[in-house]
Amino acid sequence: MQNEIANYSKSEAKRELARLSLLLKRANQAYHRDDDPIISDSEFDKLKALNQEIEKHFPELKRRDSQSQTVGAKPARGFSKIKHSIRMLSLANAFDENDLIEFDIRVKKHLGLPEVHQISYVAEPKIDGLSLSLRYEKGRLIYAVTRGDGEIGEDVTENARTIKSIPEMIESDYDVLEVRGEVYISHEDFLSLNKKQEEKGEKPFANSRNAAAGSLRQLDNEITKHRPLKFFAYAWGEASKALGQTQFAAIAKLNSLGFETNPLTKKTNSIMGLIDHYKLIEQKRNSIGYDIDGVVYKVDDLSLQLRLGFTTSTPRWAIAHKFPAELAWTFLKKIDLQIGRTGALSPVARLEPVTVGGVVVSNATLHNEDYIAGLDSNGGIIRDGKDIREGDWVQVYRAGDVIPKISDVDVSKRIQVSQTFNFPINCPSCNSSTVREENDAVRRCSNFFDCPAQVIEKLKHFVSRRAFDIDGLGEKQIEQFFHYKWISEPSEIFELEENYLQDLLEKDGWGVRSVENLVNSINEKRLISFEKLLFSLGIRHLGEGGSRLLARHYLTWSNFSKAMENISNLESDSWDDLISIDGVGDMLANSLMNTFNSERQKAQIYRLVSKLNIEDQEHRIESDGKFSGKKLVFTGTLEKMSRGEAKMHAERLGAQVAGSVSAKTDLVIFGPGAGSKLKKAEVLGIRAIDEDEWIKLIGTE
Repeated sequence: MQNEIANYSKSEAKRELARLSLLLKRANQAYHRDDDPIISDSEFDKLKALNQEIEKHFPELKRRDSQSQTVGAKPARGFSKIKHSIRMLSLANAFDENDLIEFDIRVKKHLGLPEVHQISYVAEPKIDGLSLSLRYEKGRLIYAVTRGDGEIGEDVTENARTIKSIPEMIESDYDVLEVRGEVYISHEDFLSLNKKQEEKGEKPFANSRNAAAGSLRQLDNEITKHRPLKFFAYAWGEASKALGQTQFAAIAKLNSLGFETNPLTKKTNSIMGLIDHYKLIEQKRNSIGYDIDGVVYKVDDLSLQLRLGFTTSTPRWAIAHKFPAELAWTFLKKIDLQIGRTGALSPVARLEPVTVGGVVVSNATLHNEDYIAGLDSNGGIIRDGKDIREGDWVQVYRAGDVIPKISDVDVSKRIQVSQTFNFPINCPSCNSSTVREENDAVRRCSNFFDCPAQVIEKLKHFVSRRAFDIDGLGEKQIEQFFHYKWISEPSEIFELEENYLQDLLEKDGWGVRSVENLVNSINEKRLISFEKLLFSLGIRHLGEGGSRLLARHYLTWSNFSKAMENISNLESDSWDDLISIDGVGDMLANSLMNTFNSERQKAQIYRLVSKLNIEDQEHRIESDGKFSGKKLVFTGTLEKMSRGEAKMHAERLGAQVAGSVSAKTDLVIFGPGAGSKLKKAEVLGIRAIDEDEWIKLIGTE
């Protein structure tokens, strides 16, 4: 070893010390901090001895972070993760009064109530801040966690303790109470904070929401302590006993426990009452002293909230009524085409930057070629039939503070030589042919596997926040590693350390610490939930909701993969089982079949799976589980409750609700108008009951 080291050049010795520093740090952390050794003691000793010997021959190259004398490892830095006991969901949006009326109709339909029935609602301002959940046990604050992805958030407990409006102690007769709300900064405090930033020569914050989020997520809670953060409580998660029988009473109880609640919260018994309160809040928007971007409406009766339940991503009993979009005119410089992970060609307007709703906008979505031509998805005319061209003056809006869109074109300013925008017949990325399938509004690149743009977008989707969410591996790094030819499919991400560690250390912008952090982040994600794995695969038509449905049905990757091997046979039990899942339609079923019929796609998926430890899906039963493991089918018209509510009760009691009858069906519940499904149940000898008997079984009378 000594002879070899003596022959090292300075640059070789420097590179080797960098490599050893990284390996020894990781080994130290794995052993001392994580209790999970990654190499043997003898291998560690050899690496450490090599490190010391190189330092002996090249003492001037000894690193400041040298591992030669290091014992143990520092505790993990950054924020640890906490799983929410009850998911923190987002809200569906309403943009006008018609959306609100339709929401009211949906609520009544789900509950089986006539449209003339009046439901009480609570309206409250929608604070534009950072969502936070506070968990109290026996009255003591145990932890504070951000929303994160709705399932797992960041532990910001010590920072939250510095916020004066968050009590350390509440009434101790609640064994468990999770209080949820919004952290924000008032307009007055925001101006003062930015003034201090400028006086210190630091960059001011762009807006109060960014300031609040940045302040709460400081690693040094002394910084948070001196930031003027406030907290409004408006909801709850897990609770050992009820806060009240209504939303309004529960909010009042939170206030009595010492939490600040919004004084503009109001209860009303009609949709017109909600609209009137919305207009009042909109008028006060600029004078209330903090940022809001709409009004939230919630069904007041908590027993009705329980009956309404949730969709895959939002509560059925609440909606956010956003303020009207702000408009601005600007110049459209160019129309670019972006290729998505499924090959979709998405047009993007590159604009002369313009401020819309306090945000500088330089890009806007143009949806698809029909939208550019002045047509909607059904072929109807929009914008009075005016098409969109490069060089046009266009009106931009941000409905609900989301992706900017174009609402109008000023054709009077259009130059005579302007030309209509035509979608290419060849892909801009790989020059393969583009196709537009019948009844599809989108044109796609036909080169599914080898189009560079598609491959990159699939990889970006894989590491996105709602998929694997690998810290330090964002869009920029994905593009970088793809162009280095290091990764072309997801499984190769988990081979970076093995194959390209030294190469990465030699790239500009990558030091030992950043490489170490990336390697740790990648290895942490080898453990992934079944549901997130499914979503990360980027299968066409398989979104988060569909991934959750499949995960809850199959429960394990093993069950799912075995079923997918057999679905190409449309007469098989596996196919019948797949299409029987309530919520899985023909498009998704066929997309799954096409994916697992493709040897190349299947091989990529299995290469990825071989690198992972996939957690089984949790199968929660919230009651006595009297239908646990049973498959139920509803058919005909239910008259005393909606189909959605019936399904929710079935799942609450442990059942799987299917969309079709098969030999595996255990029970059919029928109403007037039941047809082929009821007949098939009779032929197969499956028990069938009417709605009245179903209501007795579930005990809701």
